[in-house]
Amino acid sequence: MNLTVLIVGGVIVIVLLIIGVVVSINSERSLVEDRLGRFLDEDQKPDGSAGEEASRSIVTEWMNRRVASSSMGDRVARELARADLKFKVVEYYAMIFMSTVVVAIVAYLIQPFIASLVIGGIVGFFIPRFYVKRQQVIRLNKFNDQLADMLNLMVNGLRAGYSVMQALEAVSRELPAPISDEFRRVVQEMQIGISMEKALENLLRRIPSEDLDFVVTAVNVQREVGGNLAEILDTISFTIRERVRIKGEIRIMTAQVRTSGAVLSLIPVFLGIALWFISPEYIGTFFQATPATPQPMCGIIAVGTIIGMIIAGYFVMQKIADIEV
Repeated sequence: MNLTVLIVGGVIVIVLLIIGVVVSINSERSLVEDRLGRFLDEDQKPDGSAGEEASRSIVTEWMNRRVASSSMGDRVARELARADLKFKVVEYYAMIFMSTVVVAIVAYLIQPFIASLVIGGIVGFFIPRFYVKRQQVIRLNKFNDQLADMLNLMVNGLRAGYSVMQALEAVSRELPAPISDEFRRVVQEMQIGISMEKALENLLRRIPSEDLDFVVTAVNVQREVGGNLAEILDTISFTIRERVRIKGEIRIMTAQVRTSGAVLSLIPVFLGIALWFISPEYIGTFFQATPATPQPMCGIIAVGTIIGMIIAGYFVMQKIADIEV
C-alpha cells in the first residue's frame, strides 16, 4: 500500500514538474520583455505573437493584471524577473497552490494524520519559493562571472570610438546569457525613450549585484561630471577580476567545510530511512497511536525537531564557510 502511494505521489509530482517546464519553455518572452512589447513596434515582435495574444484567455489576462498591479504582485514579478522565469504572477501562485495541495495529500496518504497533512502543506508551499531563490542565486553568479568580460568589451569599444549606447549594443550581441539578455533589455528601454540612468537603475533592480552597482555608479557619475569612462571601467574590471579570483580561492579552501555540512546533514536522513527498511517495527513504535494519544505526537514531534536541527545546522555551517570579499 505504501509503495503504491509513493508511486502515485511521485507520478503526480513529476507530471507537475513537466507541466512547469513546458510552460516555461513555451513562454516566448520574459516578464520585462512582455512589458516592453507594449511599446515596441509590431515588426519587432515574434512572428505569430498577434494570434497567440488573441487566443489567450481573457479571464486569465484579467486576473494576471489584477494580481500583478498589487504591491505583493509587483514584488513577486520582480522576484520572477530576477530568476528569469517566464511565469506570470498568477501562474506562480497557481504553482504554489498545486504544490501545497499535492505534497499535503501525498504526506497524508503516507501517514494519515492531520499533522502529516499540515507538515506536507507547509513543505509544498515553500518548494516553489525555494526553486525561485535557487534560480536567482544561479543567475546572479553567472552574471557576476561575466561582468568582467562585459567591461573589457565596453572598454575596447569606447577606446575604438563607440558611444556608450553602441558599446551596450555590442555587449547585448556578443556575450552569452544572462548578461546579454539583461543589457538587451537596457538597450530596448533606451530605444523607447527611457533615460540611460533609469534603464540602468531598472537593471540594478533586476540584478542586485554589488559589482554591477559600481559600474552603474561610475557610468552615471561620468555622464554628470565627465571624465575618461574607458579608464574608469578598466579599473573596475581589474578590481572585479581580482575579487572573482579571491572568491575562487576562498571557495576552494572552504569546500571541505561546505561538503562536511552537507554530508553531516544527510547522515541522519539516510540512517532514518535505513532503519525504517531494516526494522519498521522499531521505528513504527514512535508513530503508533495509543488510547491516551490517538495522534502519535511523539514521533511527529521527534521528526520535526530532528528536521529543524538538521536544517539549522546545515545553514550554520554554510554561513561559517561564507566569507565575504
